[in-house]
Amino acid sequence: MTPNGVEDEEKFLASGIAGIQQNAFHMHRALDSNNLKDALKYSAQMLSELRTSRLSPHKYYELYMRAFDELRKLEMFFKEETKRGCSIVELYELVQHAGNILPRLYLLCTVGSVYIKSKEAPAKDILKDLVEMCRGIQHPLRGLFLRSYLSQVSKDKLPDIGSEYEGDADTIVDAVEFVLQNFTEMNKLWVRMQHQGPAQEKKKREKERSELRDLVGKNLHVLGQIEGIDLEMYKETVLPRILEQVVNCKDEIAQGYLMDCIIQVFPDEYHLQTLETLLGACPQLQPSVDIKMVLARLMERLSNYAALSTDVLPEFFQVEAFAKLNSAIGKVIEAQEDMPIAGVVTLYSSLLTFTLHVHPDRLDYVDQILGACVKKFSGKGKLKDSIATKQIVALLSAPLEKYKDIDTALKLSNYPHVMEHLDDATSKEMANVLVQTILKNKTCISTDEKVEALFELMKGLIRDLDENLHDEFDEEDFKEEQNSVSRLIQMLHNDDPEEMLKIICTVKKHIVTGGPKRLPFTVPPLIFNSLKLVRRLQNQDENAPEEETSAIPKKIFQILNQIIESLSSVPVPELALRLYLECAEAANDSDLEPVAYEFFTQAYILYEEEISDSKAQVTAIQLIIGTLQRMHIFGVENRDTLTHKATGYSAKLLKKPDQCKAVYSCSHLFWVDDQDSIKDGERVLLCLKRALRIANAAQQMSNATRGSSGSVLLFIEILNKYLYFYEKGVTQITVASIQSLIELITTEMQSENKTADPAADALLASTLRYIQFQKDKGGAVGEKYESIKS
Repeated sequence: MTPNGVEDEEKFLASGIAGIQQNAFHMHRALDSNNLKDALKYSAQMLSELRTSRLSPHKYYELYMRAFDELRKLEMFFKEETKRGCSIVELYELVQHAGNILPRLYLLCTVGSVYIKSKEAPAKDILKDLVEMCRGIQHPLRGLFLRSYLSQVSKDKLPDIGSEYEGDADTIVDAVEFVLQNFTEMNKLWVRMQHQGPAQEKKKREKERSELRDLVGKNLHVLGQIEGIDLEMYKETVLPRILEQVVNCKDEIAQGYLMDCIIQVFPDEYHLQTLETLLGACPQLQPSVDIKMVLARLMERLSNYAALSTDVLPEFFQVEAFAKLNSAIGKVIEAQEDMPIAGVVTLYSSLLTFTLHVHPDRLDYVDQILGACVKKFSGKGKLKDSIATKQIVALLSAPLEKYKDIDTALKLSNYPHVMEHLDDATSKEMANVLVQTILKNKTCISTDEKVEALFELMKGLIRDLDENLHDEFDEEDFKEEQNSVSRLIQMLHNDDPEEMLKIICTVKKHIVTGGPKRLPFTVPPLIFNSLKLVRRLQNQDENAPEEETSAIPKKIFQILNQIIESLSSVPVPELALRLYLECAEAANDSDLEPVAYEFFTQAYILYEEEISDSKAQVTAIQLIIGTLQRMHIFGVENRDTLTHKATGYSAKLLKKPDQCKAVYSCSHLFWVDDQDSIKDGERVLLCLKRALRIANAAQQMSNATRGSSGSVLLFIEILNKYLYFYEKGVTQITVASIQSLIELITTEMQSENKTADPAADALLASTLRYIQFQKDKGGAVGEKYESIKS
């Protein structure tokens, strides 16, 4: 509308309101003086303002509401007049003499309302008279508001069952007939609005009609509240009459809105029993009507009804609701060949929700729905429509939320076929939903077939599907996803070792192709889950034949070696070394010396060839020494080879303090409490003396470079090793050697060139306290420590 048109409309509205106010003023004066003749005269003039054709529906509504408020006051006056003895019949006749038809009919409806209340005539006769007379207004806008007024004043006066206006046995039929007739006429007027005016104003008219739709829909709300409408009447009369009007009007806006009204207004059980009739009307609607939303709302309503109580489910089975809905959806999709994929998925998603509520035990129905989607997606490849993919995620998530069990989803043959049509980003999102469902419900996946199916669905998380996705790589999200996959791998379990071995092989097949970013996350949990199986086998019947018990662990260790080798592409040598040592220790517990030796060999190769950072070397050496110290399976030759290598690595560390600590740690490789074959005091002493020489060299270097002797912390740490082995009974560790070391430390602590070191002071004080504590124990221990002077 042009600016001038808006201004003109405002003027017309202001003029109309002023006319209503002026005539209302005179009407009130006449009412106050009980002058009925003048009251009718001014009320008719007031209502004449509603005869205008110059206002839009929105502005006309404003004008109508002003008149409506005044009519309510006039109705109160008519009631008072009848109480004072005025004949309502004469009043009903009198208002029909108004000059113009529109004011006459408004007044007639107002008096008719009072007439019905007086009960001087049957309500059905008055209502029939009013609804027929309203045919006199055929202007769409004026006619709609007039009939809306009739509906408003009569809705509480219908001859319904239990109502004070109830008449004979057919009274309910009359009430229904009145509302249906008014609805039919209003709908015709509403539709006619679309065809008035120039073609270029079509969009404007559609907007105006949308603003008026509630006027028509109110009739259906009134019908829905009539108590006397039972299922039989609804099925035989009400629904067919409404649908007849809906179909015959051939109007897109009216059909979509009224179908929605039918679904929302009438009871769920009525929809269920008339499902075939309701669905039968859908193909008859205009092609432009959004039927998918109509069906989606119907299925949503029925799903909620089914969810209320299991007692109503037999009704669904009796009417074969699933079959009818499925058939209707198929026909709609077939009829609308250009329906977008998002619309198709919306329909099937609603049907799936309905099925999960009504037929939770019928997985074949669920699979049938997914199969129908796959058929529709056929030949379309990966879907690019974001709305469609979002709907598919909702579709695939529904069974997971309902059953809370991934096993159920894995039984659906069409589930993976639907996922194939997701783009890579959405496939990854859906895979994450699957993993989170498993973790949340703590579901145990116990067969290799299920693991294979699951990991195929999860491929978006366990390998790169599209190199372009790296452009949008989010480190935090990626870590969170991979940690979830790791937790899932740890949850895989089967009590049967053979089956568990198959699961491990299946997981290995999938994760080794995961790429350098994923392997550091996914390899460790698989290694530890496999080692869990090895430990379990160790605890089984020890009486079983050796060949039988060692066959599976050997296979597992072969697989583990291959898995850790896959990390070489990353590379993460520190992680690989740790895993090799874990496997070596497990092989040791399984009494598999060649396997344990091979794992140590691989760890040493990694140390020599891949680990160059000095801090990483220190950590690696400590891990190697700690693991080797716990090994009991090695023969003398193998152990000497590995021990010699470890001590050699220790002596070659870059920093002297690191060398010293590693070398004195190696002393534990030559004295193990619970292994009599590993008790070599000479080599223990050799390691400790070598550590002392390195500590002394570190002090001299400090003196040369910094002008101070440096810390004596290394000497105190070596003293603690002397005391440890002395207590363990290593004869080569004598009181004299301990005493001389204490004196050396004391001398160094008192030196002028000594650098202040609170940590060294605290450790020395603690060590000396320990010596005194052992002395105070008395007995053999106290005697042993007595000769040490601290």
